[in-house]
Amino acid sequence: MQGKNSISSRALVMDVRLLRRMLCEAIEASDGNEALAIVEHVHALSVTGHRTMGPHLHDKLPPFFAEMPPRTLKRVIRAFSQFSQLVNIAEDSHQARVRRFSIADREPAMPGTIARSLSVLAAAGVAAVDIRKLLLDAVISPVFTAHPTEIRRKSVIEIEQELSRCLTRLDQVGLTEHEIGRYREDLERATTTLWQTNSLRGRRLQVVDEILNGLSYYDSTIFRVIPEVYESLENQLRASPWRFGQEALPPFLRMGSWIGGDRDGNPNVNGETLREALRLQSERVFSFYLGELHRLGADLSLDDRYVEVSQELRRLATASPDRSEQRRHEPYRLAISGMYARLATTARKFGSTDLVREPVAAAPAYLGPAEFAKDLATISKSLAANGAEKIANGKLRSLQRAIDIFGFHLVSLDLRQNSEVHQRVVHELFENVRPGTGYESKEESDKIILLTEELRSSQMLTTPFKAYSPETISELSVLREAAEAYKRYGRASIPNYIISKAASPSDLLEVMVLFREVGLFRPDEPEAASINIIPLFETISDLRASHDVMQTVLAVSSYRAYLEAAGGKQEIMLGYSDSNKDGGYLTSGWELYKAETAFIPLFEREGLRLRFFHGRGGSVGRGGGPSFEAITALPPGTVAGSIRLTEQGEVIAAKYSNPALGRRNLELLIAATLEASLLPSDAQEPNPQFLEAMEELSDLAFSAYRRLVYETEGFERFFWDATIIGEIAKLNIGSRPASRSSSRRIEDLRAIPWVFGWSQSRIMLPGWFGFGSAVRQWLARHPDGLQTLQKMHGNWPFFQTLIANMEMVLAKTNMTIAARYVGLTPEGSTHEKIFARIKDELEATTAALLGITDQASLLANNPALKQSIHHRFPCLDPLNHMQIDLLRRHRAGEGDQDTEEALHLTINGIAAGLRNSG
Repeated sequence: MQGKNSISSRALVMDVRLLRRMLCEAIEASDGNEALAIVEHVHALSVTGHRTMGPHLHDKLPPFFAEMPPRTLKRVIRAFSQFSQLVNIAEDSHQARVRRFSIADREPAMPGTIARSLSVLAAAGVAAVDIRKLLLDAVISPVFTAHPTEIRRKSVIEIEQELSRCLTRLDQVGLTEHEIGRYREDLERATTTLWQTNSLRGRRLQVVDEILNGLSYYDSTIFRVIPEVYESLENQLRASPWRFGQEALPPFLRMGSWIGGDRDGNPNVNGETLREALRLQSERVFSFYLGELHRLGADLSLDDRYVEVSQELRRLATASPDRSEQRRHEPYRLAISGMYARLATTARKFGSTDLVREPVAAAPAYLGPAEFAKDLATISKSLAANGAEKIANGKLRSLQRAIDIFGFHLVSLDLRQNSEVHQRVVHELFENVRPGTGYESKEESDKIILLTEELRSSQMLTTPFKAYSPETISELSVLREAAEAYKRYGRASIPNYIISKAASPSDLLEVMVLFREVGLFRPDEPEAASINIIPLFETISDLRASHDVMQTVLAVSSYRAYLEAAGGKQEIMLGYSDSNKDGGYLTSGWELYKAETAFIPLFEREGLRLRFFHGRGGSVGRGGGPSFEAITALPPGTVAGSIRLTEQGEVIAAKYSNPALGRRNLELLIAATLEASLLPSDAQEPNPQFLEAMEELSDLAFSAYRRLVYETEGFERFFWDATIIGEIAKLNIGSRPASRSSSRRIEDLRAIPWVFGWSQSRIMLPGWFGFGSAVRQWLARHPDGLQTLQKMHGNWPFFQTLIANMEMVLAKTNMTIAARYVGLTPEGSTHEKIFARIKDELEATTAALLGITDQASLLANNPALKQSIHHRFPCLDPLNHMQIDLLRRHRAGEGDQDTEEALHLTINGIAAGLRNSG
């Protein structure tokens, strides 16, 4: 086994070296020997410094960069940024390689695979009926969200996808020398294209750009992968001890999106962008269906002089407008030609402007996806009944699965808005109809009474004879577009409405009132409830109050009736990002855990189903980390077959940029959901002693974090001075502002740039601060407590995951580099004192973690991750030093285009090197 692992590691190293050599050749060919010599010199300095583990690395690079003109510096930054991204591509391809070889060698299935989870469930004695029941009601939904710090252009992502495809081709067994040479040339061309392509946007990203970026992953990955994942699960269940039959699984795996519907803090999202998002989504899925239908027709050349066909298929062929004599004896092609014509008419009806191919003639549109699916089923049944079941189980089966999942809308688009906006809009509506109502100033109990009374009435608050503020007009326009989308695309197009910063029962009732104004809710027809109202509890105080908020609102008859009409289920979203910014890493994780645990008995008593939506980001400080471990570490009973979670920005590219990655990620989600839902819960229940220890540790960590971030004079200025956050806010990165308001207050800053700023400066504070102080104080109170913490780490998945994610962040933290960022600041003594506290906390946190995990150094028990991180440092650290020098110049007034572009490039490169930065 050791030899096999060694060969496997060598293959990765060889790929990295190959890609690096090709990039160097591209640099030399494009920019000359001198440019390459500078890049190679910087790389040699960095590699030597890391091999010797000497401090001189951070002494030699800064003066070297300080003398470099911005144009030259920009070239070096581009090289190291692309080195970092090439390492990512090589590692992703290597993971797919390891998995393929493992399957080919018939090795035991790896954790996180469906095969492994099914074997674990079988060993635990889970019955077939329990699996069937779970999958019948299951919902597994990754939700793509736009990212304010997403930094790569779509063109660059597409080149990187081609590089990944090239590596996969070279990895095939049995290639001839000619094939190897041809595939290497493809790789060289892609590498050269990458070097010669501008990675910076010329303008700030628009919402429509974000929509198109998100949709691009459907063409490259999702359309292909989702049917494959379903087919794989079905085949494995049939071959399992449970012996499932031939029936298709229900479409429990569905994609979601916020892009074009998330208005929280983004004034650029409105009714028009919502309408365009829905149109673009629909256009993309029709383009896919038309292409697949055309390919299917090419395959189904079956001749009715040699094979029987069903009467239903014959009728479908006869109804086709295709009168080609050439296809007179090819009924399947005739049927598909007619279906293509109908689908083309349908696509145009939904706003598509670019068809794959023109139809043979005009034909009536399909009334909905069910009618299209019925025609596909007619083809499938005819094939199966006449000796061609294997043909039916190929492309046709995948297309049928796609229709079940994507419909004519492609992806379910969630709407989101801040509760404070809803309150202002409802206040204005009341004042226009009943001046002096004073809704905003009322006590919560009075708000509930007023809203409850209003929800019993069918009388609208809005009228065309009154003037409204731009904010109210915008909010109502979005909701009216949602109502139109229901008529046009069906309810699956916009199934959910998320309330950010939900803190009280009235926050949910206000949304019901707004729904009534546009016809999404009708008091006289409660069964017409059509959209799930989802509170998002984000801050620590909101999480602590969330149980009482839901208990109160469930007692409101109108809200309860709404839930019952919507199927008796309630979804609750939990905010990892803002809870971390509010209370720190440890307390955020613990309060989320407690909130989930408290909801379970409440909803059991109420007889309602509960589903959690996890607002996870890419970075550990925002709930990131390995998905499988995160889901299986959730409190017992909280998954129950249903889970939604956000996928953001660079995480989308990291998980869905090619089919192998996408398949692996979706399989992880399914495997984790199966295990978390079906394994006996008594085996998952934590020791009460562990819960007590966590409560005390959380209180201590919370105090340490709040003292630094919110109670230390000058800390806000320290953050803006010692990170690149100010420059990020000015660059063409996301479609929304970095803050929810124009202030620089940390309370108003969005959680994503908060984490991103700390990541860029390598302090990584949101992923660990407070833990060291908490453990040190807790051990002072409990002298024998280290054994308890070690038992928690060994026996409690929640604590294991908490520690593992924090360890990864600590391994990427670098206080020597961070000190140079702090040195840029004008507030010397004040900032030095704050930085000293941060360094002390890092030492305490590292010591605490090593003691709990019983390691001599970070990641000693995870050599693969340790190797991955340390391979990145020779490319990553020079980027930090170049960014620091550029910040010095930029803040000194050197605002020329080369300096600004170089600074932007360092942000790209560091994010690529860290991988989970925002």
